[in-house]
Amino acid sequence: MEKEWLAAFSRMTYGIYVLTAAFEDKINGMIASWVSQVSYDPPVIIAAVHPGRYSHELIKKSKCFALHVISRDQKDFLKRFKGPDPAAKFTDIEWIKGKTGSPVINDCSAWFECEVINSFAPGNHTVFIGQVVNAKNLSSSDVMSTADYEGVYIGKS
Repeated sequence: MEKEWLAAFSRMTYGIYVLTAAFEDKINGMIASWVSQVSYDPPVIIAAVHPGRYSHELIKKSKCFALHVISRDQKDFLKRFKGPDPAAKFTDIEWIKGKTGSPVINDCSAWFECEVINSFAPGNHTVFIGQVVNAKNLSSSDVMSTADYEGVYIGKS
């Protein structure tokens, strides 16, 4: 049975995002794909993050995160967010400290700043429920999905 649902999960397509977070003087960014809008009024986004990720710790402490929608042509830009060194992820790119304190990167299609209003762990990831408190649409370019990137993240350690 496990092999079948793993194969089925690999057929699901998601957007590719950069999720950033900060607490005190610490910042981090990571690639995220388990993300969705879940409410219009008020605007609410969910993002699932594995507890072993450094960003998880920063979100838990700050109760905030920023989510960046990435264009299809930004594959090289994403590579910086795969490594373990938080400082290197933000070297040589422009970013500002947003309204929530989270790093906001303008080199993307759109961004959202969210305040965590709740979280829960239905399994091996924590789902952070974030109310959008600030946002900006920067581009009408096609956005990246798992079909454009390196496949689907199924969350298996």
